Amino acid sequence: MLTIETLAGGYGEVNILNGIDLTLSAGEILTVAGTNGAGKSTLAKAVVGLLPRVEGRVLLEGRDITHLPAEARAHAGIGYVPQVANVFPSLSIRDNLAVVEGVRDKTARIEEMFALFPALAERRRARAGSLSGGERQQLAFARALMTRPVVIVLDEPTAALSPAKVDESFARIADLAKTGTAVFLIEQRARQALAISHRGAVLDGGKVALEGPAADLLSDERAAKLYLGQA
Repeated sequence: MLTIETLAGGYGEVNILNGIDLTLSAGEILTVAGTNGAGKSTLAKAVVGLLPRVEGRVLLEGRDITHLPAEARAHAGIGYVPQVANVFPSLSIRDNLAVVEGVRDKTARIEEMFALFPALAERRRARAGSLSGGERQQLAFARALMTRPVVIVLDEPTAALSPAKVDESFARIADLAKTGTAVFLIEQRARQALAISHRGAVLDGGKVALEGPAADLLSDERAAKLYLGQA
């Protein structure tokens, strides 16, 4: 579904990414972990088209989308849930979903999202700014799914959530992959994320330092010591 080839880039003349190669298949969860400043969120922005300067290639189902703007990538099949500012607080829950362009049968799709996230359906007319952190995250997920993406990029989806909501969030991500959606997961809670993932990659200095099956990374002593923390 997604292929990243020798990807480099950053802001101004400074490179944050320094040659990254990764692939992601349908129904697969790939966790990208690493310390603060390793380039995780920058990589997410490069995939969705929000990084101002990139080199290398990003392919979606074999199509080169490296130089497409973010809105064109969304229409091509990439969904995105950013870490912060992921809802429009002044709009109602329903209007947060209705603003998404390029959706076939938008009214029906909104109802599908409410069926998937019943807590949102009960408050559909409430302003998004009144939601709790967990509810906001559900709304951000629902909005990203409106376009039926083939790949969804999640940037720190458990940030600022309570422990109970963290578990709920990871369960939702696992269920999403079972539908065939490919999940590109940026996450600081690396061990919990890898536990639901098929593969993992650890960034260091804007490069892939370690990559492999999630279970192998979880049992790797070097990964634990340098990047993941002890079990």
